[in-house]
Amino acid sequence: MMKKISRYFIFTLFQKIYCQLIVPSQRYLHTVTLIDNKLYIIGGQYLTDISLETIGKEFICLDISIPFNTLELFWQNLTNINKVPPHIGAASAENGANLFLYGGISINDDEKDLIYMFDTRSNSWITINVIGETKKAFLTSVDYEGKMYLFGGKYKLNDKVSNDMLIFDTISLSLSSGSLINAPSMRFDYGAVLLPNQTIVYLGGSIINNEALPLNEVYLYDTIEDSWSVKTTSGYVPSRRSAFSAVLSLDNQKIIIFGGKGTTNFTALYELDITNFDWYIPKISGEIQNPRYWHKANVIGKYMVISFGCCYDRSIESDILLLDISNDYEYVWTTYFEPLLPSSLPGELPTQAAETSLQPNSPPDQGYADNTSI
Repeated sequence: MMKKISRYFIFTLFQKIYCQLIVPSQRYLHTVTLIDNKLYIIGGQYLTDISLETIGKEFICLDISIPFNTLELFWQNLTNINKVPPHIGAASAENGANLFLYGGISINDDEKDLIYMFDTRSNSWITINVIGETKKAFLTSVDYEGKMYLFGGKYKLNDKVSNDMLIFDTISLSLSSGSLINAPSMRFDYGAVLLPNQTIVYLGGSIINNEALPLNEVYLYDTIEDSWSVKTTSGYVPSRRSAFSAVLSLDNQKIIIFGGKGTTNFTALYELDITNFDWYIPKISGEIQNPRYWHKANVIGKYMVISFGCCYDRSIESDILLLDISNDYEYVWTTYFEPLLPSSLPGELPTQAAETSLQPNSPPDQGYADNTSI
């Protein structure tokens, strides 16, 4: 225990002395990308459209290679090397050391660039020119073997909702389309999770009038066969919702969803057993967290790491929530993060970045009570 405290103290001192730190703005509709033990966060707004001009430009990261407490977070400020216009509702993915950013809504309506890439080694932004495609926003990117699967979303120009499947190859820098046969209805702000068998599960979301969709059905996209199917769910089916987060459990047998919005805000956390598509409410201990939506979630080590969102009270709640999901029988809300493996302290931050452009190759238990909101 003393070793843990010592490591945390040394890192805290290092951060305060050497790193360019920032107290980031509260935000939602941002992106979060995990690359080489760092969470990169860019874009977003909060409550007013005016906030997009400043918050949407912020580029920050959190080092998760060392222990930290969510009550005292040390955010590294990368805004001075950000070349992406202020935006909301983009989708992101990683391939090796590269962060890819697709679509979104920019503060400048004339902004036509569809995809950006940030190289974390050279600290350079690259604009990837894709001809013939229109920007979409409020969609989730699922990345696998160098490909970004981008389903649905809203078109920026006419606010039309989509149900097409765009596939961006981050290696060849090319864009293609997936099958529409048996595809789900048009939607945005949905949840999406990649299973070990290379199938993507799509859950919930909103339609054109912002009505939340039910979760009594989920849609499966087979990335190998380029085909769609649907599954009916049962059990403690959550109420209609959108703008929630969805991740795969550590045993690869369950999908965990948190928060969201519909007719009300949602605190409840649910699990979908993908062996029988049965919903249930897991047992949870620790301080039950207040509602959030338009947040992001990543599984890092034994934690579900939830980042920012709307509309929590920042005076008493952290920008980062941690749910320990290592015990299948009881999840635990905690404020302390410990990485799986120790690592050395991070180096100094970059101070400048280059910007270039690329052309693609081609166009119920007692413990459930406080967690239930159905």
